[in-house]
Amino acid sequence: MAVELAIKDQKQEKKLFVARAIVLFVLTLLLMGVLVARLIKLQVYDHATYKNRSDENRLQVQTLAPPRGMIFDRQGTILADNQNSPLLAVVPDRIEDMDASLALVLELLELPPNAREGFQRRLEARNRPGTPVVLLDSLTAEQVAVLAVNRHRLKGIEVINRLVRHYPLKSVAAHAVGSVRRPTVADLRELPTVQYSATEFIGKRGVEAFYEPELHGEVGYQKVEKDAHGRIREALEVKEPEAGKNIKLHLDARLQAASVAALAGRRGAIVALEPATGGVLSLVSEPSYDPNLFVSGMNTAEFRALSESIYTPLFNRAISGQYAPGSTFKPLVGLSGIALGNTTWEEEIEDRGEFRLPGQERVYRDWSWTRDDTGGQGIVDLRRAIYRSSNVYFYDLASRMEIEAFIEFVSQFGLGSNFALDLPQAAQGLLPNPDWKRENKDLPWYPGDSVNLGIGQGDLLATPMQMATVAAIIANRGRIVEPQMLMQVGNYPPAERSEPRYIEGLTGADWDLVVSAMEDVVHRGGQGYRNNGTAWAYIGQNLEYRMAGKSGTAQVVEIYQGEEYDEEQLSELNRKHAWFIAFAPVEDPKIAVAVLVENGGGGSSVAAPVAREVIDAYLNPQFLEQASR
Repeated sequence: MAVELAIKDQKQEKKLFVARAIVLFVLTLLLMGVLVARLIKLQVYDHATYKNRSDENRLQVQTLAPPRGMIFDRQGTILADNQNSPLLAVVPDRIEDMDASLALVLELLELPPNAREGFQRRLEARNRPGTPVVLLDSLTAEQVAVLAVNRHRLKGIEVINRLVRHYPLKSVAAHAVGSVRRPTVADLRELPTVQYSATEFIGKRGVEAFYEPELHGEVGYQKVEKDAHGRIREALEVKEPEAGKNIKLHLDARLQAASVAALAGRRGAIVALEPATGGVLSLVSEPSYDPNLFVSGMNTAEFRALSESIYTPLFNRAISGQYAPGSTFKPLVGLSGIALGNTTWEEEIEDRGEFRLPGQERVYRDWSWTRDDTGGQGIVDLRRAIYRSSNVYFYDLASRMEIEAFIEFVSQFGLGSNFALDLPQAAQGLLPNPDWKRENKDLPWYPGDSVNLGIGQGDLLATPMQMATVAAIIANRGRIVEPQMLMQVGNYPPAERSEPRYIEGLTGADWDLVVSAMEDVVHRGGQGYRNNGTAWAYIGQNLEYRMAGKSGTAQVVEIYQGEEYDEEQLSELNRKHAWFIAFAPVEDPKIAVAVLVENGGGGSSVAAPVAREVIDAYLNPQFLEQASR
């Protein structure tokens, strides 16, 4: 069978080829059109947008934290300054695998146990992209060298040199000056975002916190060019930050150190004021802490030692500790009786060591009572009642006073409120009255409440700052002072205070008599035990100046009737608190002091020598000569 061979149709093939070529050409033109259109869009219409994005990859604007203002004492001694310190920071936007990067750092360096937790908190609080997040504070020279050698492996991890807060006096002035801490998430919500965008630490306690606006300064910025690895090549434009204002305090660093030494490691507080101005000369709370630890960082064990100690070193006893003032309150009771007409300076009673309210069997005893001796101070007027600290006299006087009028008079001295101008954290204490007792205890005010109030016990509470204020007001013969830390901001003193205020209801003679009675507390001696001032045997001898004072011993736990107070049978934290308030020299007071020794025992034997040591240091002629310069 013959096979037919197909003959190609060349014309048809040519048409097919041409058609395909045309389609391909059209597609090519369309694609080129799209490319040209896209190019035009990129080069013309989107030029500015992509130029900015390119610049952002190459150029960055970084905020610059302002140097924090320094804090000085009245003599120019530095209390808080700034020091250079390298830190390790992470820029999260430049890291692809955070866990791997942190693992590499751990391979190179030994990090504190809580470093990662702290880093995570700061990372979550970050409110600006591109902002470095601190991983490790205060690098050593060896750590810096290790990081420099491995720089090529640490993309997005930088060593940054910056100024950090430093407290040269460490624990000596911690509670007086305060301290800075890293801002919390809540802080960052309230702070101005741009102003604090580069700030690592803010004032969180004391002076550092109250004067944060003055100390912080104004943020700066720099526009920098970076290479492909994110390293800065050149700073193209810089606006330097404006440093915070320096401030000067009334505080005297020498007196502060002398006050700490006087407490000799015991728990307690000392506040010393300048009666003329209300300036805080010394503010000590012991035990204390080193505020530098909150800047350089501490491990978990160190933080627990501070935060969980039963002796609460982070607690500021000087302004926040609230204690029954004991017999240091008696001069105010006496002045109340004079102002309200319930007694006179000449009126006498017989103090046989005990007091009973009419129709009641309960016995209120004198501090000198023992099972073998009823105690008592004999025939006493108000002056003798003060220098002998007669409980019975003040039991009787307080029981006869109208309680609301009594409380209103005493409140003029700052009890039950915070008179301090720049210590908002200071506690107000407690000045109880019938309304308070009804609201808080659902009980009426009993006559016995007034009796206890007469010797500074019961529900009455006061801080060492408040009792120093009481001493300063008496030193001023009734002119009210408002404690203040600040002496000067920059080159300018603080705003002038309002017109002076005075305690109402008393005469100049009344003030002279109460000062004279408090002078006898210290200087009346050699008359026999039951006639000497309560503090004479402990501090009144060999004094080269005249001091007025009042001791106080405040019970912590109730001692039942018929039982003696036995220190040895009580645990340390249940023993009496020792108080002493004083001012000197009597004729021209330069310093007023309140001393509290927690669970220390007798006010005259324990707290009074501390007060004398502080006042001796300040009235030392060489000390005063330097202070007046």
